[in-house]
Amino acid sequence: MQPIRAIVIDDSAFMRKMISDILNSDPRIQVISTARNGEEGIKQIKQLCPDVVTLDIHMPVMDGMNALQEIMKSHPVPVVLLSSVTKDGTIKTMEAISNGAVDFITKPSGTISLDIRTIEEEIRSKVFTASHVNLDMNRQSKSSQKRVSLNRKCFDKTIITIGTSTGGPRALQQVLENLPEKFTAPILIVQHMPAGFTKSLAERLNRLSPIHVKEAVHGEIIENGTAYIAPGDHHMVVRKIGTTIAIYLTKDAPVKGHRPAVNVLFHSIAQLKQINKIAVVLTGMGNDGSEGIAELKGLNSKTITIAENEATSIVYGMPKSAVQTGLVDYHMPLNEIPNLLIKLTKKLNIL
Repeated sequence: MQPIRAIVIDDSAFMRKMISDILNSDPRIQVISTARNGEEGIKQIKQLCPDVVTLDIHMPVMDGMNALQEIMKSHPVPVVLLSSVTKDGTIKTMEAISNGAVDFITKPSGTISLDIRTIEEEIRSKVFTASHVNLDMNRQSKSSQKRVSLNRKCFDKTIITIGTSTGGPRALQQVLENLPEKFTAPILIVQHMPAGFTKSLAERLNRLSPIHVKEAVHGEIIENGTAYIAPGDHHMVVRKIGTTIAIYLTKDAPVKGHRPAVNVLFHSIAQLKQINKIAVVLTGMGNDGSEGIAELKGLNSKTITIAENEATSIVYGMPKSAVQTGLVDYHMPLNEIPNLLIKLTKKLNIL
């Protein structure tokens, strides 16, 4: 098998050398060129046609944001960003992910990270994964569904839960911005993302969506018409207190490497009684969420489950694992999911 061909774009000679060495240490990856800024990088992308690109955000001549827009316009290729955990860095990272970047890597200690080798496995893994993603989110295919009967007694409250990872910010945007302002079911979201970035993600989605979107706060009571995103590095669970449902954030151990974990949220939702439940799994690497779906269906077979299909998934890992449980009711393109949620909530007498 031919190695994945990568280009590293960074204005720091030190960072170019370190990232190249880290990637070249993996026999599956070969760095074919490096560039000092976006303008130089775009020329090399057009000439060499790499399989994947790593791109720094802050660079002279042409920064990463402008370079990304040009790459996606003239020569689409999977891009992995290198970002810093600053307010400006997290905002720009979320904007870049929405504009076409596949994933991002957080530099451990700012622009020039002398300790970059502490995350070398993450760098190799994300670049390898990015090289195999589906960049064409406009591909369509037929949806499939099991026979789901809603001619049953519905409860007074309904909760929608969504789990996602790689490609999630763009997928969440497409779902949330297509829900009506009067959509009154609460939505709980786990997006695999490190601390410091989920707040910027929530703020961006809140600006783009008709419904209210926020980063979840420990102890708050969930309200209709609001989407809550689990903070990075915290598990999110819910507990029923009388007639209300509250969010609790924990620092319990990561589950299969994830904190927040979709399975942890789904597990807590499964414990709720007399609640209509809709569980959604969108694009993402791995299998987080599949065990939670099995538990949701095991404790309450009336839970409605939805998975994004392969045609529109950036990475068809998490949805595929969910489908393989045999417990997914709807398997469909991303663009159909908002309308399905609207339809289901209307039948459950929420709207």
